[in-house]
Parts: sequence; C-alpha cells; structure tokens
Amino acid sequence: MPDAAWSDRALDFIAMGRAAVDLYGEQIGGRLEDMSSFAKYLGGCPANISVGAARLGLKPAMLTRVGDEHMGRFVRETLAAEGVDVSHVGTDPKRLTALAILGIRDHDTFPLIFYRTDCADMAIASDDFDQAFIATAKALVVTGTHFSRPDIDATCRAAIRCAKAAGTKVVFDIDYRPVLWGLTSHGLGENRFVASDNVSAHLQTIAPHCDLIVGTEEEVHIAGGSTDTLGALRRLREISKATIVLKRGSQGCVVFPDRIPNRLEDGIVGPGFPVEVFNVLGAGDGFMAGLLRGWLRGADWPEACRIANACGALVVARHGCAPAMPSWIELADFLERAAQAGGGPKRLHDDPRVAYLHRVTTGRRPWPQICALAFDHRWQFEDLAKRHMADPSRIPRFKSLVAEAAKRVGQGVRGAGIILDDHFGREALYALTGQDLWIARPVEAPRSVPVVFEHGPDIFATLRAWPAEHVVKVLIFYQPDDPAELRAAQEERITTLFRACIATGHEFLLEVIPPRSKPGDDPDAVVAAVERFYAIGVQPDWWKLPPMPDPVAWRRLGDIVRANDPHCRGIIILGQEVSDDELKRAFDAAAKEPAVRGFAIGRTIFWPVAEAWFAGSIDDAAAQDKVARAYAHVVELWHTRTAA
Repeated sequence: MPDAAWSDRALDFIAMGRAAVDLYGEQIGGRLEDMSSFAKYLGGCPANISVGAARLGLKPAMLTRVGDEHMGRFVRETLAAEGVDVSHVGTDPKRLTALAILGIRDHDTFPLIFYRTDCADMAIASDDFDQAFIATAKALVVTGTHFSRPDIDATCRAAIRCAKAAGTKVVFDIDYRPVLWGLTSHGLGENRFVASDNVSAHLQTIAPHCDLIVGTEEEVHIAGGSTDTLGALRRLREISKATIVLKRGSQGCVVFPDRIPNRLEDGIVGPGFPVEVFNVLGAGDGFMAGLLRGWLRGADWPEACRIANACGALVVARHGCAPAMPSWIELADFLERAAQAGGGPKRLHDDPRVAYLHRVTTGRRPWPQICALAFDHRWQFEDLAKRHMADPSRIPRFKSLVAEAAKRVGQGVRGAGIILDDHFGREALYALTGQDLWIARPVEAPRSVPVVFEHGPDIFATLRAWPAEHVVKVLIFYQPDDPAELRAAQEERITTLFRACIATGHEFLLEVIPPRSKPGDDPDAVVAAVERFYAIGVQPDWWKLPPMPDPVAWRRLGDIVRANDPHCRGIIILGQEVSDDELKRAFDAAAKEPAVRGFAIGRTIFWPVAEAWFAGSIDDAAAQDKVARAYAHVVELWHTRTAA
C-alpha cells in the first residue's frame, strides 16, 4: 500500500487484548497482605499503551471486551475519556472484567495477583471485528498474553490475517507473564521469566507475521528460545523480517532493523534517562506508547527511541500504570530539561514541575465553558426558613427541586453544572453525581473568617471520601491588606486545601470576595488577591470572582492567570445577587477575555422562587419550572454576550 494512503488512515493503531482494572496498594514498602487501601486504575498492557499514545496525540482504538458490570463501564468510560476509540470494546454478558491486585514493595519487587479466570477480554471472538475495521488503522498491536489460550490465539491470528490483507502493520509486544501461561502459581504474578520450550515455539509462530517486535531482554529470551540475548535475537531474525526493539530498562533500548550484529551496542542505541525508580510497573507500556508515537509519525529510530525512553522514565516515577502515562506537553518539557547541562531532573517523583504538568495536562475532562447553577447556600436558607416559620427539613426538599431544574436545563447546555453543598443538598448532590454535569462542592463553614473547614480540620480525610469528579470549592473573604495575623491564617488554610486537592486528585475552585466592597466596586482588591495567591504557590484549577463591569479588570486578571498558570481551567463569574442589568454588564465586560470561561450564579436565579415556595404561594412544580426558566435565561445571556 502506498505510504500516502497508509498515513491517511483514521486510526493510528488498534490495540487488541487486555483491558482490566488495577487495584494498586497505596502503602509503599509493605507486603500485599498488609495493604489497607487501594487505588483503582485502568490497567492491562494494550489499554495502558492506548491511553499513553492518546496522551501523546495519536488516535488509538481498543479491540477488547469488558464485563456487563460496574468495572466494565469504568474501563470503557476511562478509555473514551482519554480519547481512545471504544467502538470495538464489546460487552460480554457472561464474563467479568479482568482484575489485577498489586503493590510496590521496593524498586524491584511488586507483588501482583491476576484475576483473569475466564475474563471478558480473553473472550474476544473473530466476529467482534472485520477487515474493514482493521483497515482503518496504520497498525495492529497484539500482545503475548492473548496467544496463551487456543480460542483467543485463533482470534488474534484472524486479526493479523486481516491486517496483512489490508496493509496494516503488525506490532507484537511480547508482554510475557509466565503466570498467565500457567507456568507459575497465582502468587508469583510478578515473576517475569520462566523458560518454556512450548511457549518459545508458540511465540515463534507469530513472529514471522510481524513488522515490529518489542520486548525486554527476558521477553526476547522467551520469544527466541535462548537466555543468550544475541542468540535469541538471531533466532528471531531467522524467522522474521520485523524490526526488533530490545528494551533494556535504565540503559535505554537498542533497535535492530535488519541483521543482528556481534554486539548489542552495534545496533541503533537509544540511551536511557538516569532517573530514580519509584515503580517499574507500566514503564514498558509507556515506552511502547512513545515508540509508536515516533514510529507512526515518521520519526527516525534515534528520535523514536528518545521519545520512548523518556516516556518510560516518567512512568517509573509514579503510582499506577495508565494514569502515569505522560502528556505530550510534559514529555516535551522533560526532554527540554534533560538536554540542558546536568541532564535534567533525576528524582522525578518529587519534582514539582513534573508533578504540576502531569496534573494539569492529563486525565482531565475538557470543560470549554461552565454554566453553573450555584445553590450551595446554607445560612441564607436557614434564615429564610426561620423567617417563614418553616421546618428546616424543607430546605433539602427545595434544593432537590432546584437540582431537578438544573438537570432539565443542563441536558441541552454544553458545560452545564452545579455548585451544591452536602449539608442541606446531600440527596440532590448524590443524585446528580455521574450525570455528565460539572459539579463543585463547598468545604468552608459559612461566613467563617478566617476560613474554617466545615467537616473538621483534617481536610485530606474529608476529600478522600469525595467522588473524584467533585470540584473542591472554597469561598474566602480576603484582601491582601487584611491584618497580618488574619491574612496569614487565611493563606495557610488555603495552601493546606490546595495541597490536599493535589493529593486526592480533585480540582480546586477558589472563590475570592473582598469583604469590604460591593459587587464589582473594587477590582483592584480582586486583582491583588489573585496575584497574592499565585505568589504563595496556590494554583487553583478554577477562579470564581465577582461580577465586575470593568473590561480592563478582566483583561488584567486574564494576563495574571496566563503568566502564572497557563494551564488554569479559567475564571467563572459569581452572581452576588446582582440585578439582570448588572449581570449583563459583567458578562459584556468579560466577554472578550478568554480566561473567563463561564458563570456560577445562584440567588439571582432561584431566590425569588425560594421566597415564594417557603411562603407557600407556589407548589413544587411551579417552583421547579420558575427556576428552570430563570436558569435558562442566564445561560442565554451568557451565550448571547460570548457569541457577540
């Protein structure tokens, strides 16, 4: 097939095989028996490679199956969120999604248990795909585990035949796990090599059909049938014309496009990056993602190896496999730093810039705009209920009505969202979670100055119990010229909260209101507050700021955000119960500033309705309808101004 036609294909590659859930022990340095908590990640070699490649800008697809259960949905949704084509991720009604439980004992020891007995991804069948689908990709990536059983072996060979007929390159990641070939007990899942003539002979029937073969030295040993690396490579060369890439860990890699020389060093050597190892698991998958990025985008072998080795170096610095894969932005930054005098950072696990770029450029759902209905008010509702002599238990009921209105309008609004508390709004908050809405949730005790965390001082423990999709919101009454003692207390608590958000993987929204000003009256105080928080190292994912009618103030704020955190999600405008005209002026003023991404407005929308409902002058249906119409009106105001 001509190269031009090959390069125009819709997909860069299709990865076939394992798609599982990894449960990673969170305690480092102990036995798996002693782990007390686990983090849940996407796992499985082909799935990890697909996520890694997507983060590097490639267009991968997965060809696999998952179970018809919660973990299967997690796998599919995670792949899709990362930009992986899931059109051929089938749902198996009879089998469960595969699972791995693992931990980190030390640099070289990682206890690992595979739960893969009759799992969904081992049941891929030839009717799950056709040649037309395989032909949409430049390459088909197959991995060793999926040749370990007769049925799945036959299915993978059928996919290879489709690839050969379609001019699709075949890439073989040897990915040797002796336990999955039945060569060790279940408790030896971490074992990387057991010699087996049967396995070697089996793998050697695959190699002749491949265009690219990738493996560690142990994997090349099993594929070549010899523990002498050069001897194993020569055996593979006898039976296959494929380019062979030998992974050598910290030493980098060596590429053999044709003949095997007398010394490994006489191949095309890709030097490794000398970094401190935190977790070796997933490094090979990161390497493969980087190698595919270089190879499929036309890089020469030295450059493809440089990208691959850098990806592997970044992955060994992190907990997890799929979530550890770097973005193209952080990879480019790492390579730039590595090229400088001294060779760049070595302790990547503790490097602030590496951690920052990974946090802000990976695993994030895109939110180009936010149109949020904020009804996290607490003391205001208590006062309202008291004024109308209503039972406070009615407050959760009203919040549920507002939530239903938000959901109704939000179905047709890109970036629809809510800000809702778990004090009076818990039932509604839980009902809306997982409903494709942007959700923020307050942590501050109402009206506290200095700010106090509502659920106690251990904010890390509080956030550990929150769903990952909930954005952490805190409102702070703050001016840089506050008394020194007050300012120090405020800044210390916001810094603590920011660090807790990073540690728990939650996005952070900082709402700043100068306490001695009316809405929009003191833009200098708002600007100074934003500058001050950046100066002390706080980088919120979102800012929530007063509705200022001054375009110059918004431009100043945008410039400050871009200068201090170019990956900030953006600024959203709060309402402060302003009039419709004041809101229009604020939207007009902010419309041309790209850092302003939307609004989060509450009492302007629902307060008149709340007054009427608590007074008993309207019923539930009328209240819900009025809130929905008021919310839709503000959405329209925003769209009208930003479109103009």
